[in-house]
Amino acid sequence: MFRRLFALLSSLLALSLSAAQAQVILPPPPGGGVITDPRWLAIDYLRVDVDIDQQIAETLVKMQFTNRGEGLAEGTFLFPLPRGAAVQRLTMIVNGQAIDAKILKADEARRIYDAIVRQYRDPALLEYVGRDLIQANVFPIPRGESRQIEIRYGELLRESNGLVNYSYPLKTPLNASRRLEQFSLRVRIRDAAPLGSVYSPTHRVALSRPTERETVVGFETSATTPDQDFELYYGVQRRPIDANLLTYKASASEDGFFLLMIQPPQALNEAQIVAKDVVIVLDQSGSMLGEKWTQAQRAAVAILDKLNPRDRFNVIVFSTGWRNYANELLSADQAAQASRWVNSLYAEGSTNIHDALSAALQYTDAERPMILVFLTDGLATEGITDTNAILESIKRQARPNVRIFSFGVGDDVDTTLLDRLAQEFGGLSSYVRPYERIDEEVEALYSRISAPVMTDASLRFEGVTAELLYPRSLGALYAGEQVTVVGRYRNPSAQARVILSGEQDGQEQTIVYDDLVFDDRAGGAEFIARLWATRRIGDLLNSIRLHGESQELVNSVVELSIRYGIITPYTSFLIEEDDILSAAGRERAQDSFGQQAQALARSSSGGAAVDAADLSGQLQQAEQAIMPSMLRSAPAPSAAGLGPQATQGAPGSPIFVPASPPSAPVGSLRDAEEGALVQPIQQVRAKTFIQQNGIWTDTAYQPDRMTPVQVAFLSDEYFALLTRYPEAGEYLALGEQVIVVLDGTAYQVVP
Repeated sequence: MFRRLFALLSSLLALSLSAAQAQVILPPPPGGGVITDPRWLAIDYLRVDVDIDQQIAETLVKMQFTNRGEGLAEGTFLFPLPRGAAVQRLTMIVNGQAIDAKILKADEARRIYDAIVRQYRDPALLEYVGRDLIQANVFPIPRGESRQIEIRYGELLRESNGLVNYSYPLKTPLNASRRLEQFSLRVRIRDAAPLGSVYSPTHRVALSRPTERETVVGFETSATTPDQDFELYYGVQRRPIDANLLTYKASASEDGFFLLMIQPPQALNEAQIVAKDVVIVLDQSGSMLGEKWTQAQRAAVAILDKLNPRDRFNVIVFSTGWRNYANELLSADQAAQASRWVNSLYAEGSTNIHDALSAALQYTDAERPMILVFLTDGLATEGITDTNAILESIKRQARPNVRIFSFGVGDDVDTTLLDRLAQEFGGLSSYVRPYERIDEEVEALYSRISAPVMTDASLRFEGVTAELLYPRSLGALYAGEQVTVVGRYRNPSAQARVILSGEQDGQEQTIVYDDLVFDDRAGGAEFIARLWATRRIGDLLNSIRLHGESQELVNSVVELSIRYGIITPYTSFLIEEDDILSAAGRERAQDSFGQQAQALARSSSGGAAVDAADLSGQLQQAEQAIMPSMLRSAPAPSAAGLGPQATQGAPGSPIFVPASPPSAPVGSLRDAEEGALVQPIQQVRAKTFIQQNGIWTDTAYQPDRMTPVQVAFLSDEYFALLTRYPEAGEYLALGEQVIVVLDGTAYQVVP
């Protein structure tokens, strides 16, 4: 299921250590020379513990390395610090003993980076240009021995537009396949004021809020390799329903991207929770017989157990016909008897979806929001069975205050019906695959929506043009459930403001946010553009599924996929088309995807249709931008890790530089072993690079229109380019052959 894949992609990050890239110097082989093998210095664990108290962050890094090679590991230990970190204190302990470690400022660190790059003919360290550096001696490490290292540093975090940002760089080298055996990261945030939005654009973190002034953020994984740095944003609660804004513009002349975080209160007293009506519509047909029916019963009981005191409810089960528990909506104190009734039922009969939904809608009260939870495992086989006819009938009957949340169980469901019900009635659709538990999926969603703070919520923008927002509408806001809205903006004024409107217990409420700044300058939080593209591609794929393909939709998906490097099962043309950046290559990609889009629009049930529905739904609801996946994995760990960035570490994690350079260029063994990892797409800052014919090529490069300026690798012109564009260091770090577009000019690094 794509959800699992997406979770895996979103969690491939946390390992800050490419100590894996340390060089182990072996005895000279016959005929002289030096053999290097970066795989033998293993990373046993990395533990990062962060304490943030009123913007002062104390970071403790604990790590252990073991020399599993055949010789002595020697060299220099370099530890690049997070970009812009104003380190106030630093201590370093190796095997329990405090050692001298010095912080080199960015200019001095740059000289070290340049020297190593020239000596080893390895551009990897250029990624860290502009960062301070810790330099220390933790060598030698004899064969079979380990070193435990602790680094503690403090920094004052910066606040912008009401949000504080903490960063811990974790990205490993481009071709490093070194597994981090154990990794954990914990961030404890405390402030004198109640905390508001807490958001990681890079990792699916777990949040715990012991008090309103304290939040604990956690992430852990094992036997994995990171592909992006850890970022965290948080703010303090200034209003009952608060809002924070992040923006990004690639250049001052282009439209910008924004991320609006809307944070309702974490908890409400009984009087503050909007009273609602809940109707559960449960498929009781014979195909549900067995464990599916048992789990469905548990799901219904879990919802009934979570009703708030002022809520009302009813339960409808359907098969050939339908039955309701009561002839009217009942108060929450009668839920226990309804649970016993649900548990007494068994699955039998066929599937009459239309009549069951129609019956549920008869209980709508125009004065209260209604949540309809609809769970089915099959296609309509009784009553009205045509999908469009069912939808038209439901639309005629439903009142504006109805929200439908649909759950499709298994693969034999009508994804078009379920998705359009959710889309047109302000809810969500979810798919429970055979290996997942129905009760857990339903209970998790209902827990999120059980306590409405505001219903019929909507946004209005004044003093700025905001468009292409995702999600397209808010629907309702729930206690403790942060909402992130991404979109494009242009023509911002100093008086720009965002207006949130909605109903609270039947009363219209309006909140004006006039302190949010839509920046008109270049720069900002680069991840927003890719997150927006992820959600937009999900929306476009969903439109193709539900309403049919068109050339405009096909072209939009292709252009967004190329620009932002977003690979889905439907955008594999990014890695299959050798000439994807040319006009001819784009046309071939559009033709190929156009054929897939036709098949996508024709299929509404079956495993492939559910996969497609699940994929588009996950993209539309993504909280982190989708990252490139490893397209081919090595058959065994011993066959990986021989990339050209063999000295590269991750900022915030160590780089080990060997005592003397190898006799052959680092990475000369890259293609020597079968099964090396292939990663043909890299996302660096706001740019996407595709590897074509051994050249990492910026997707902003237009071969039909641009003639690149050639710059020889490691020449004076090469380092002059880096001096002129310090941000280019991260692009040049990709390898010895790179094409990058800077200020509208294409530069090609050649051997």
